[in-house]
Amino acid sequence: MSHNEFAISVQGLKKSYKNVPVLEGVDFQVKAGSIFALLGSNGAGKTTIVKILTTLLKQDSGHATVNGFDVISKPDNVRQSISLTGQFAAVDEILTGRENLIMIARLRHLNHPHEIAAGLLERFGLTDAADRRAATYSGGMRRRLDIAMSLVGNSRVIFLDEPTTGLDPEARMEVWKIIKERAGSGTTVFLTTQYLEEAEQLADKIAILHNGRIIVNGTLAELKQLFPPAKVEYIEKQPSLEDIFLTIINKKTHA
Repeated sequence: MSHNEFAISVQGLKKSYKNVPVLEGVDFQVKAGSIFALLGSNGAGKTTIVKILTTLLKQDSGHATVNGFDVISKPDNVRQSISLTGQFAAVDEILTGRENLIMIARLRHLNHPHEIAAGLLERFGLTDAADRRAATYSGGMRRRLDIAMSLVGNSRVIFLDEPTTGLDPEARMEVWKIIKERAGSGTTVFLTTQYLEEAEQLADKIAILHNGRIIVNGTLAELKQLFPPAKVEYIEKQPSLEDIFLTIINKKTHA
């Protein structure tokens, strides 16, 4: 698959829960080897999109392919080529942090599972707790272990559903660094976040989901062009992604 092609392609995705529409015709594409951030407030449907793309939920209509495989007709192929935080990589509480990572490395048929585990424990600041059962971990430590588990191996597409919620700034920076490295080596990263700063730091393309549709999809520079020019006082203030988000949402609400 060449870098010009799309690792994820979504057309006309619709999903309702008990007649309440959550997705009302979602379209977007994600280039292979890029970082794509899907932004939206809580309940906007970000996790629903992730669940559809990772075969955990069936859409009502529309099409979605991941790594060229249709999510409905080829779910096994999709699952084999992706990794997901919080779902497949569910932390096993009975095992230690180290055993959890070794288990995932073995499931993915990787050589040197012990070395892989040790490296990730080190990066995520879990070496001291490595041989304690995961049941004894704090919420933040479990989150770090969960992310470490999703980064084991060479999945072509990684889904990170609000990966840094509840992490301290140091751990968040480490996650960002690893995400950038993975994308640099050709992995496609699909990230959902409520942290606009996270999208600003990481993403090649940013899409905003609002009222069941993608209302904006572009680079940070393209999103900034949607923002009215700053009133020049002494220095021109660059709009933050937060400013842009609110401006666009308000435009849509009052349109």
